[in-house]
Order: sequence, then structure tokens, then C-alpha cells
Amino acid sequence: MLALLSFIISSLLAALITPIVIWIYHRRGWLDDPQKEYHLKKLHTKPIPRGGGIVIFLSVLFSSALFIHFDYHLIAILVGALILTVVGILDDIFDLHPIIRLITGLIAALVVVGSGIGIAFVSNPLGPGVIHLDQPRLTFMLFGIERSLWVLSDLFALFFMLWNMNIVNWSKGVDGQMPGFVAIALIFVGILSMQYVNDPTSFNTTVLSFITAGAFLGFLVWNFYPQKIMPGYGAGSLAGYFLSVLAILSGAKVATLLMVLAIPTADAIFTIARRVLAGKSPLWGDRGHLHHKLLDEFHWTKTQVAVFYWLATLMMGFLSLYLNTVGKLITILATTSLVFGVLIWAKTKHLRKIKEYNTR
Repeated sequence: MLALLSFIISSLLAALITPIVIWIYHRRGWLDDPQKEYHLKKLHTKPIPRGGGIVIFLSVLFSSALFIHFDYHLIAILVGALILTVVGILDDIFDLHPIIRLITGLIAALVVVGSGIGIAFVSNPLGPGVIHLDQPRLTFMLFGIERSLWVLSDLFALFFMLWNMNIVNWSKGVDGQMPGFVAIALIFVGILSMQYVNDPTSFNTTVLSFITAGAFLGFLVWNFYPQKIMPGYGAGSLAGYFLSVLAILSGAKVATLLMVLAIPTADAIFTIARRVLAGKSPLWGDRGHLHHKLLDEFHWTKTQVAVFYWLATLMMGFLSLYLNTVGKLITILATTSLVFGVLIWAKTKHLRKIKEYNTR
């Protein structure tokens, strides 16, 4: 009941905060104008404010103050989220270099891992039991207190968080796309957290999951087609950040999160490989993501692309409730193969069109 109430309040807060942010951004002229700053990856045709990070952060902060007991873990999570929000605002205004976003994302993840939140184990995909990541450990004194650094656990948690921050952020090109599938994914993380609890904190992970899901759902009201505001890097990075942290707190549900994010993950892997093979930086955007190809080659509408991502995440979420680790990995591999196949076909079709055009 508390989780549902927090979900509703967070949704309402986000829906009420968003028009205020839209007004401020218009007033200050902080708009993404595709006519002034043209880029192939951009799909909007009119000046639109970014600024979703402010909405998500404030909604989660206010709702957490109402429904959750604060401890130093939650404070660390919110501090990391604040870092991403501030960087998101600066990126909305100045279009920061991707390296700056990557470094500040790592700092936000370090704040969380430094508070003691890490991945101590993962399920063994080859048999029963788990694979422990709590060794080796480095013990040292800091401020007169003996502290321990779990090398593999902390490094894996940092990579897991940084990876998801970026791949989810890449899947926000279409109106309503990212907030919708992230809200659904967070709901399933919240449901799973009721069943598998390995929570080092004193606050309720389930409630925080539903609070964050509500924040993205409330933002979706204004981001759905035709969008009045875009998520920007702030909301995009916060989405992957909260998903990762909450999956870890729910009992290191790495396979579960990879499964509900199977399509964005497969798209990201293919995109990185494609850019590297082409001699390009994997950090710079282009028009080669799955949502671009669904629009350009399959001639889907923006709404169809967004709903496809929602339904795919919903289906994966339901499957994640019933499949074991092996089943989840098979599903992830099958989804990845399907996404790769679509992207390779779309790339081949595009190259064929170019060849035919040049031979005329």
C-alpha cells in the first residue's frame, strides 16, 4: 500500500514540476533548436527544452522525504543523483563533451559504491549457487577507522552503473520512449525487490523503486508525442543510475536488469562495435540506433517506436518474474541476436540504397 501511494504521489509531483521547468527553460532560452544546432541523430523539428533531470531528481527527493527513512546509503544515492542532475542542467545549456559526462557519471557511481553499496555476488549461470565477488579485499585505515575495499565487487558495480547510465541515455531519441520503458522496468525491479531482499540499507528499496517509477511516469505526461520537453542527459543518466542502484539493492539482480533492458543493451553493444569498426569514437552520437532504423527503414511513427519499447520491456519484465538465471541469459541472447539481425539488415538496406543512388 505504501509503495502504491508513493508511486502516485511521485507521479503527481513530476507531472506538476515539469511545466514549471518547461516555463523556466523557455524563459531562459535554454532550448534545443535543431535549426541552429543540426545533427543527424535529432528527430525533433522545433525548439524544445531539455531539463528532465530536474524533474526526476526533485520528484524522487521530495517523495523520499515523505515516505522513506533516510540513512547514509540513501543520502549517498541522492548525492550521486544530484551530481548527474547538475551535469544534466549544464549539458542542457552548454552541450558538454561526452568525456565530461562520462567522468562525472563515474564520480556519481563512486559516491554510491563508496557508501558500501556493491555487487557481492551474482547467480552462477552454469550451475546452482552464486559466484562470490567479495574477494580480494584491500583493508586500510581512514579517519581512524578500518575500512575494506572489495576490489571485484566494487569494480563490477561501477561498470554496471556506468554502462546502464549510458545505454539507457542512448535510448531516448523518440517522444515518450525512455520514460515509458524505464517506468515499467523500475516497477518490475520494485516487484522483485519484495521477493529477493539483500538490502544493506535501513530504507525501503521497494518504495524507492516505485517512487522513481512514478517520477518517470509523471514526466512521460509531458514527454509523450508531441513532446513539450525532452529528457536530456540528466533524466537519461538518472534512469540508468537508479535502475542499477535499485537492482543491486534488490539482491544483485544483474541478469534481471539486463533482461528488462535487453533491447537498449543489444542496441548499445551493436552501436559501439559499429562505431569502433568504422574508426569513429563510440561516445559521439549518430543516426544508427534501433529507434532511428525503425523510423527510417521500417517507416514506423514515433509513437509506434515508443510503444514498441514499452511493450518489449513489459514482456521482458513478466518473463523475469518466472525465469531462472539460465532462462534469462537465453532470453537476453535471443533478443540480442534479433536486434543485431534487424540492425544489420537495416544497415545493408541503407548501403544498397546509397549504391543504387550513386550508379544512376
